[in-house]
Amino acid sequence: MRLEEGKYYHLYNRSVNYELLFKEEKNYLFFLRRYAKYTKELVNTFAYCLMPTHFHFFVQIKAADETTKPAINNRLIPAEQAFQNVFISYSKAINKAFNRHGSLFQNKYKKKEVNDASYFSQIIAYIHYNPVRAKLCISPEEWTFSSYKAFLSHQNTLIKREEVLDWFGGEARFVSFHHHYDPTKNINKYLFK
Repeated sequence: MRLEEGKYYHLYNRSVNYELLFKEEKNYLFFLRRYAKYTKELVNTFAYCLMPTHFHFFVQIKAADETTKPAINNRLIPAEQAFQNVFISYSKAINKAFNRHGSLFQNKYKKKEVNDASYFSQIIAYIHYNPVRAKLCISPEEWTFSSYKAFLSHQNTLIKREEVLDWFGGEARFVSFHHHYDPTKNINKYLFK
């Protein structure tokens, strides 16, 4: 499945052999800077979570007329290439910093189209609940490396904060949805179709 303009996707992948993708706090931040550098002109980002051995993003691929990315040979750099650039540049940096060799990520990242209104809400909570399910924290607001806190802040962010909060009916309903979310039940009907 190719990433198509205007469509929404849940993108995810994990490390080879469950090796730590992020060995130090600065690695998480570096990954997010790489992500911003390569994707901000091509995708709208609605949620993300970086975990020690894997990551999740919920994005929409921008239409060609929405992007300001310069054309190369009269063609826009596709979003798939942008994501590839994120992973390659991050892998190279980690390999150099930690004197390692070879692949860091499993083969090509996974993608699942989000084309159901209920799935939109569920995938955001699912992404934010990843560290809770992994027993790395007790609630989504405790995990530093997800987009959850960006929704409750007024700082600049790549996250499409207003669009997501409007979708949920405001910040209070966004928080309430997350507090009542059952990570063991709600998402399975979408993930395992």
